[in-house]
Amino acid sequence: MIPGRFDYYRPSSAQEAVALLAKLGDEARPLAGGHSLIPVMKTRLAAPEHLIDLGGIADLRGVKVEGDTVVIGAMTTQHDLLTSKVIAEHLPIIPETSALIADPQIRYLGTLGGNVANGDPGNDMPALMMCLDATFTVLGAGGERTIKAREFYLGTYYTALETGEIVTSIRIKAMSKATGYAYEKLKRKVGDYATAAAAVVLTVSGGKCTSASIGLTNVAETPLLAEDAAAALIGSSLDKAAIDKAVAAAEAITNPAHDARGTPQYRTKMAGVMLRRAIARAMTRAHG
Repeated sequence: MIPGRFDYYRPSSAQEAVALLAKLGDEARPLAGGHSLIPVMKTRLAAPEHLIDLGGIADLRGVKVEGDTVVIGAMTTQHDLLTSKVIAEHLPIIPETSALIADPQIRYLGTLGGNVANGDPGNDMPALMMCLDATFTVLGAGGERTIKAREFYLGTYYTALETGEIVTSIRIKAMSKATGYAYEKLKRKVGDYATAAAAVVLTVSGGKCTSASIGLTNVAETPLLAEDAAAALIGSSLDKAAIDKAVAAAEAITNPAHDARGTPQYRTKMAGVMLRRAIARAMTRAHG
């Protein structure tokens, strides 16, 4: 289908973009990679009168290191993340996740900022950003502010972004070389959203798990931070009993929809399977 008529703008700075959003009001939408917005425009489920294309804002794309923190511009593409030496060195779980998103054509245009900002629980990066305790920098007419990823997702397509704000960058503390990590995703076919997926980051010292963080994708109205599941691992030797307890705690907080990917019961169990696999792989990568 063909979208309705709209006016198109391509600002050259983030400040110009938010000024346009403020001026044009509720009928304006920012455009990142377009993989979420354009399809719903084609089906006329959304019909914005104005599109603000962020693709021309050079300052919103790229990766840099500031102290112990990696700063990623919101318009950095999944392909950029897959090929970045900085990301590979400091946050290797990100390219592992990017490689499981859709297909190469989409990864060439799809952006990290777009993936995290629209509040779709089926997107892979939101749960990972919660797992990594990322911070989003956002800009609006009232200026700049920061929002923790763990406080950003309020409901399906409902986030802490205020009207007219855009995500400009994502800040994440670099992982140590000793950190174990894994992202496990079950999907029906290449390009599909996850039936269920799990992100795990953990550290081990003296044979005991000293820290753990777990995120779950597409098994609730929002991405989930499985805090009780992570707590079940901390202090353990990552033995079967501890992992079983973590899996049970993670399954307990899921509430997936019944859709073409399976029943809620099936998807909940698959979240547990993905978590168990992610823990196992993270263990093999943890040094200490």
